[in-house]
Amino acid sequence: MIITYYGMSCFKAQVGDSVLAFNPISKDSDLKPSRFSSDIAVISLNDKNYNGVAQVSGGRKELFVVDGPGEYEISSTYIKGFGIREEVDKETSPARLMASKINTIYSVLFEDVNICHLGALSVPEISSEIKEELGEIDILFVPVTGGGLISASLAAKIATSLEPKIVIPVHGDERGPQAPALKAFLKETGSEDVKPVEKLTIKKKDLEIKEGEVVVLEPVV
Repeated sequence: MIITYYGMSCFKAQVGDSVLAFNPISKDSDLKPSRFSSDIAVISLNDKNYNGVAQVSGGRKELFVVDGPGEYEISSTYIKGFGIREEVDKETSPARLMASKINTIYSVLFEDVNICHLGALSVPEISSEIKEELGEIDILFVPVTGGGLISASLAAKIATSLEPKIVIPVHGDERGPQAPALKAFLKETGSEDVKPVEKLTIKKKDLEIKEGEVVVLEPVV
């Protein structure tokens, strides 16, 4: 599996010809839109920074879109979405129309690897019921930037409580204005020496020896 970061909350996971997109950035965003083809698009939030479905369509197959809570099965990929209603302060949120929103946390079994994406999480805790449903997490995407989302400190606590094998912080761009948040998260997790990489290439068997390892991905330029 190859995982690539496209900024904001967008990741591409690929195994062979199968491609999964998490939260592609739309062309209406002020950020750089995501541009790649995928088979499945998983959307955590109905917001221009998360719902750029058109930006990841156009592949060999018709794009299957998952955009809310529920259970889905697409070929050999199994997806569970858990909706959380979150209240966000309009004055402090970087996306000011997100005063009240449904954020969907996803558990995605993709090529036998269980990927969890927390989406635009802003609440300080995840219920025990959802944690149980998420199961044993291989790779966790967790937002760390604060603002309208959870802080670096809360992100570290939630990541620890979920006990993933690999943690990938969702940081926007570590070379940009969110650098302090990423640095704070790395300090909280004791991972100050971790260096950013362009992509994560990993096999299922490699995950067996991992325990909360932090991997920082550089956004595609």
